[in-house]
Amino acid sequence: DLVGKLLAYSSLIPIFIGVGFITLILFKRDLHTISFFLGLVLNEIFSLVVKYSIRQPRPCRSSDDLATEFGMPSSHSQFMAFFAVYFALLVNIRVYALSTSDRLWNAAISIEVAAVAIVVAYSRVYLMYHTTTQVLVGILLGAGSGVLWFLFNHFFLASKFYIIASWRISEYFWIRDSSLIPNIMRFEYASHRGESRSRKKKSKT
Repeated sequence: DLVGKLLAYSSLIPIFIGVGFITLILFKRDLHTISFFLGLVLNEIFSLVVKYSIRQPRPCRSSDDLATEFGMPSSHSQFMAFFAVYFALLVNIRVYALSTSDRLWNAAISIEVAAVAIVVAYSRVYLMYHTTTQVLVGILLGAGSGVLWFLFNHFFLASKFYIIASWRISEYFWIRDSSLIPNIMRFEYASHRGESRSRKKKSKT
C-alpha cells in the first residue's frame, strides 16, 4: 500500500543522516560535528551489543532483507531517538540563541526532527520489522544514550576541543573548534562576504 511504501522510504533516513554527517565532516571538519557522529556510531554499537545479548527474534517476517534476525531493540528507533534528543539539546542549550526568533527557530527544528524520528520508529512496527516493545526499548535506549553523550560533551569533552584542535594531526587535517563562535552560519557568511569584497577590491587595483 502507499502508506507502507512511504514508511519504507522513511527507514532510509538513518542512512541519509550518516551520509550527511560524513559529508559535513569532510567539508567542515568541526569537532562538534565529529563528536556528534562518534556518538551515533557508539550508540549503534551499543544497540548491536544489546541485540546479540538478548537475541529476541523479530515478528513473523522473512529475514532475507534484514541485517540481523534479532529485533530487541530496534536499531532504527534507537538511532533516531539518539539523533533527535542530542540534536534538540545541542541547538537549544549548546548553540547560542541571540534573539527570540533564534530560540523559536531552534525549537521548531527540534520538533520537526522529533516528528521524523517518531515516523521512522512507527514504520518499524507498521512494516513488521519489530514489535512495539522492541521499538519502545530502542527509543528509550537511544534517548538515554543521547542525553548521556550530550552531558559528557557539554561538561567535559567540549572544554578539550581547543586542545585537540591544536594537535599537529588536527592542524594537518584542518580540524577546527568553533565552540566560541555564537552563530557559525552567520560568521561563515560574514567571513566569506568580507573576503570576497577584499579580493574584488584588490582585483580592481
